[in-house]
Amino acid sequence: MRRRAVTTDDGQGRGPGAALVTIGAFARLSRLSAKALRRYDELGLLPPALVDPVNGYRYYDRAQVRAARLVAWLRRIGMPLARIREVIALEPGAAAAAIRVYWARVEAETAARRDLAAFLIDQLSTEDVMTSVGTLGIRYAAGTDTGAVRETNQDAVYAGARLLAVADGFGAGGAGASTAAIEALKPLAPGGVPAAELLNSLHDAAERAAHAVRDAVAASAAPEESGTTLTAMVWTGSQLGLVHIGDSRAYLLRGGELFRMTHDHSLVQSMIDDGSLTEEEAFSHPQRAMLLKVLAGDGTSGSGPDLDVRDARPGDRYLLCSDGLSAVVDGGELARVLAGADEPGTAVRELIALAEAAGAPDNVACAVADVVEL
Repeated sequence: MRRRAVTTDDGQGRGPGAALVTIGAFARLSRLSAKALRRYDELGLLPPALVDPVNGYRYYDRAQVRAARLVAWLRRIGMPLARIREVIALEPGAAAAAIRVYWARVEAETAARRDLAAFLIDQLSTEDVMTSVGTLGIRYAAGTDTGAVRETNQDAVYAGARLLAVADGFGAGGAGASTAAIEALKPLAPGGVPAAELLNSLHDAAERAAHAVRDAVAASAAPEESGTTLTAMVWTGSQLGLVHIGDSRAYLLRGGELFRMTHDHSLVQSMIDDGSLTEEEAFSHPQRAMLLKVLAGDGTSGSGPDLDVRDARPGDRYLLCSDGLSAVVDGGELARVLAGADEPGTAVRELIALAEAAGAPDNVACAVADVVEL
């Protein structure tokens, strides 16, 4: 709302009419302090309805009470100023949806930080007593398919002795974005990464990927609407590092059981987390494709990719895939194929065939790796 001065008919400034109240009266109505209201004005979140041109007094419209209280609550939950400006301009229903999306991001990021903190605590607590372990390697295979509906393939996949990665591009520059994200990770692959430096190396690689995606889509028709998901694993010794953003997934088959290692950064996943949606309902939800975090042309949404470090074991089988597979093939079928395939290449071919049998409405990409002792 722009500030405006009120003048009499003869052009002389005078106090506001009865519809407006002083900052002190508005502070009582909104149950906020005058100091807080002045601060909100300075930040551009809640400008007064009128500023007296003579004495500089601030006056507010009583209708601004709701916005003032909403600003206070949004500040309390830690919402950034730019996002608050957007939310308070929305109708109540749209504002509620925007807050839900924001809080889903906060919870996902908090969960990722909690896992990372647990890893650091465990690593530092055992650093002095760790003993040497055998070195592990992987056998791997990867494949991608355009699917039955899409005209082009915006998925990208890579499999190598140290790196496994899947990216699912979107928008006019999606194909370039997915390829650029994976290329940015490849410096991790040739000589491996020392275990002590794995976490820092993952962080640096994630930043390179974000910059690479922005550069790759800059010349596309709508760079701000282009980007990619990214899910990747890096092997070093007996540990693997995980980089994840978006709704591509990483799974682990261990001891005959399939475990999902990643958490979708999507609206429907946030609804599953808060109990307002079941897994079955999410499978066909109309907003299933709405992502909360991605590598995008206008910058990485949220706080960037999740990073994690885990122990690998001989006999583990890992699957990385785009949602072109996970959105149409349920976990039971994934587990069946992964457990029954004699080697990674067979698993990849059978998984892509499952997606095709389900109609393949999207591009499909997957990579499978078996952990072996060297």
